[in-house]
Amino acid sequence: MLIHNGTNTITTDRLILRRFEYTDDNAMLKNWVSDEKIQSLYSEPVYSTKEEVRELLDKYIGSYEKNDYYRWAVIEKESGECIGQIAFFLVDSKNHFAEIEYCIGSEFQCRGYATEATKAVIAYGFDIIRFHKIQICTKTINEPSKRVIEKCGFTYEGTLRDFFFMNGEYVGRLYFSMLISEYKQKF
Repeated sequence: MLIHNGTNTITTDRLILRRFEYTDDNAMLKNWVSDEKIQSLYSEPVYSTKEEVRELLDKYIGSYEKNDYYRWAVIEKESGECIGQIAFFLVDSKNHFAEIEYCIGSEFQCRGYATEATKAVIAYGFDIIRFHKIQICTKTINEPSKRVIEKCGFTYEGTLRDFFFMNGEYVGRLYFSMLISEYKQKF
């Protein structure tokens, strides 16, 4: 039985994962939502104005009233800045699984933040919500994301070939997962 309790704050060594706030708008624009490369790697549109970001925040913040909605702003403790986001963007309560998505602004990449945030959300999913399975996907061209997934201990499940059409080319989608039994053995 799943225990849905919504998006609660998670603290790690270097990060605070918390609900989005309207005051995150400037950092979001600066750090990732206006970056075409970052947004395209996880199939999201580019936002170029505060009004567009406000609409996105309306969606995020308005969804927090649902106890099965999980989306965190990734806050770097040292600077207090919102440097990215992480979510269980797909939650299947009937089948007891969820899928993670994340992004970290390019200025903050290659510092282990995505791995740290992902491991914390995995623990939240298994220990608190009690999912049976957590899955994660990435594009075949996204090498940094593949490294995060590997460091978190996911098992490769397969590739959907030519899943995305990007910049005139077809790109595959890689699927990975972790079962609660594997999580208990690894962590």
